[in-house]
Amino acid sequence: MAFRAGLLLALCLLSPLPAFSAPSDFPKPAGIVPQVEFWKKVFAEWSEYQVAIHDDLYLDKIYTVIDLRSLAESGAPEEEVRRERHRRQEAEVHRIDVILARLARGGYVPDQLDESERAIWNLYRDVQSARKFTQARERVRSQQGIRERFRRAIEVSRRYLPRMEDIFRREGMPIELTRLPFIESSFNVRAYSKVGAAGIWQFIPSSAKKYLELNRVEDSRRDPLHATVGAARHLRDDYAALGVWPLAITAYNHGRTGMARAVNQVGTTDIVTIIRQYNGKTFGFASRNFYAEFLAALEVERDYRTHFGDVDFEPRLQYQEVKTRDYLRFATVARMAGVDPSELRDLNPGFTNEVFDGKLYVPKGYTMRVPVGRADDFRSAYASLPGSERFSQQRRLYIAHKVKRGQTMATIAKRYRTTVAAIQVANGMRSAKRLRAGQVLKIPTG
Repeated sequence: MAFRAGLLLALCLLSPLPAFSAPSDFPKPAGIVPQVEFWKKVFAEWSEYQVAIHDDLYLDKIYTVIDLRSLAESGAPEEEVRRERHRRQEAEVHRIDVILARLARGGYVPDQLDESERAIWNLYRDVQSARKFTQARERVRSQQGIRERFRRAIEVSRRYLPRMEDIFRREGMPIELTRLPFIESSFNVRAYSKVGAAGIWQFIPSSAKKYLELNRVEDSRRDPLHATVGAARHLRDDYAALGVWPLAITAYNHGRTGMARAVNQVGTTDIVTIIRQYNGKTFGFASRNFYAEFLAALEVERDYRTHFGDVDFEPRLQYQEVKTRDYLRFATVARMAGVDPSELRDLNPGFTNEVFDGKLYVPKGYTMRVPVGRADDFRSAYASLPGSERFSQQRRLYIAHKVKRGQTMATIAKRYRTTVAAIQVANGMRSAKRLRAGQVLKIPTG
C-alpha cells in the first residue's frame, strides 16, 4: 500500500495531531457527500443539546434542528432537559408528518402552500418520484449532536493513537483506520454496549474470540493496544474478502458475510449503489452510514482546530514492559513495580475483574506494562520474591463436585469450607434442597 511510514512517523513527532490526507483507498464519491456532510455536523457542529429532525435516507434533507442549549445553560436539571427534548421531538415529528401528508395528497399548486409547507416542498424538489412525500413520512428520524463528546474523544485519542498507528503500520494497514474508534466508542476505554460489545473498538464476543483473548483471565477488548492488534487483523481479513475499503469498513459494522451478500445481491462493489439498493434485513441506518461516518470523522479530526479551536490533548501513553516468570497475584506485581494497583490496572486494563480482585493470577509469561522508570525496580524485587508468592499454576475459581446419594448442600459446603449461599450463587440455584445424586456442582474456591 502507498503509505510512506517514514514520512508519517516524522509528522507524528512534529505535531500533536498526525497530519494525513485521505488516500484513494478511501474514496468519497459524489453520492455519499451529503451523508459525510451530515455526520460532520453531528460530530463538530451540533451540541448534545441539539437534535436534528431529518430524512434517514436523504441526509441532506434536514427539516429542523431543535436547540435546547439555552435551557441547559440556564442550569436546568438534566431530567428536565431530557423531558423537554422528548416533548419537542414528538411535536416536531408530528408537525412534519402533517405537512408531508398534506403534500402527499396533492391537489395544490406551490403558491398555495404556507411557509412551512413550501420549505419542505422545496427540500424534495430534486427527488424524482411521484410518491416521494408518502415515502418520506416513513423516514423521519432524529439525531442528537455529539460535538462535546467528539471533542473529548480527540483529547483522549492522543493518549493511544501514536502506538495504535505503529501497530497498523506493523500490520501493513492504513493508519487512517485507527480513527474508527471515534465512531465506535468515542475512545471510551470503558465502553460497553447493550449487545455485549466492549472497548474502544467495540468487539463483540464472537469476533473477540477469533482475534483477541476472551476468557476467565483476559478480556483484551478492554485493552486499547491489544484490541488494536485484533482490529487491524479483523480489518485486513475484511479487506481480503471484499477487495475495497468502503466495503471492508462497512463490514466492521455489518459483518463480512453480510457485505458479501450485499455484493452478490446488488452485483457491484460500489458503496453508493449498495447503500441505495441493498435491502438486507439487518442493513439498517447504522450500517448504511458507517463508511460516511468514518470519512466525516477523518475530516473533522484532521481539521480539529477549525471546529474546536485549541484542544487539551492527554499525554501519550508511556510505559516499560516486564515479563512474569510465575503465576502472580496482581497486587504482588503492583508492589514489585512500586505502584498503586489502580495505576497498574490503568496500564493493563485487559484482565478480568477476577484477576484484579486476586481470585485469579496474572498468567506466567505475561508481558506487563509498568510506569517508565519502574522496570528495574520490578526486576530487582522479583529476584527476591519468596516462593510463597510465586505459583506454578493458575487458581481455580471452582471445583467440580459430583453429588453422592444422601449428601446435602450443608455437608458439601462444610467439606469445602464454603457456604450454602455461595454454592447456590455459583450454580444459579434458588433452593438448597433440590439436589440429586449424580448432579455436578461448581464449588467456589475463594
